[in-house]
Amino acid sequence: MDKRPIGRSGLAVAPLCLGANVFGWTADEATSFSILDRFVEAGFGFIDTADVYSRWAPGHAGGESEAVIGRWFKARGARDRVVLATKVGMDMGAGPSGGSRVGLAPARIAQACEASLRRLQTDRIDLYQSHADDAGTPQDETLRAYERLIRDGKVRAIGASNFSARRLGEALSLSEREGLPRYECLQPDYSLAERGYEAELEPLCRAENVGVIGYFSLAAGFLTGKYRAAGSAAGRARENRVEMYLTPRGFALLDALDAVGEAHGATPAQVALAWIMARPGITAPIASATSVAQLDELIGAARVSLSADAIARLDAASAGGIRA
Repeated sequence: MDKRPIGRSGLAVAPLCLGANVFGWTADEATSFSILDRFVEAGFGFIDTADVYSRWAPGHAGGESEAVIGRWFKARGARDRVVLATKVGMDMGAGPSGGSRVGLAPARIAQACEASLRRLQTDRIDLYQSHADDAGTPQDETLRAYERLIRDGKVRAIGASNFSARRLGEALSLSEREGLPRYECLQPDYSLAERGYEAELEPLCRAENVGVIGYFSLAAGFLTGKYRAAGSAAGRARENRVEMYLTPRGFALLDALDAVGEAHGATPAQVALAWIMARPGITAPIASATSVAQLDELIGAARVSLSADAIARLDAASAGGIRA
């Protein structure tokens, strides 16, 4: 399978990243293990998680997803078959001593990295990402903290998630000027339903050779086509996010996905992922699955080659983003 580079990091991955946010949340451990097994057996191996997954769930404290992956690594001996990405920076609540655990200050990064390594049962993180910008911490301090982790062999490359073009550009310039590690990857909210990344971030990433691994690639499940009427997401884990797409424009996009899918022998989800894969500068879309059957559908997207007419039709249906 063809692999794509993650910026200038030297890391290369197949064009689909498995989102592990559901592990230990809407996918129990046994199901998560089966999904991970199938993913690597199919020739893939790029997995994205975060320390905060799934702190939002009742009774969870964060770290549940990393812990599941760590137990899978131990059970399967599969660490070397995976390019592992995780993230730091979101609020993890008060620590044992009562202090806040949030942001990208050097002490926070050092502590969070050690905690992630323990949960993941590994000695290294391939791609360690700033989960959100931290305006209260000078960027050079954050980058120097990552530099120490890279020097110590605990991190191979770094990335950024949820950064504006201005802040990412400032970080890249700082890295070049000061000889510091650079963000080799960006993780934005990007899909046929959310195309804001294309305005400023896409040209920056392409000019600076920064890899891109967008999250919510299926718009929280909306682009699978399973939600087709107002209220159809009621009671689902992603209800609040899906509901905002249940509009005439959203339904028009589903119609376009249906038509393109029929012409290409593919499902709406596969078409939506294939469209992202075909965009210039994309390393891999991130998508999650709560069953092996769902995963097999996602994997199938890598075999879909969209025609120029199909891409043009999808571009037109999604122009400006569904909420524009």
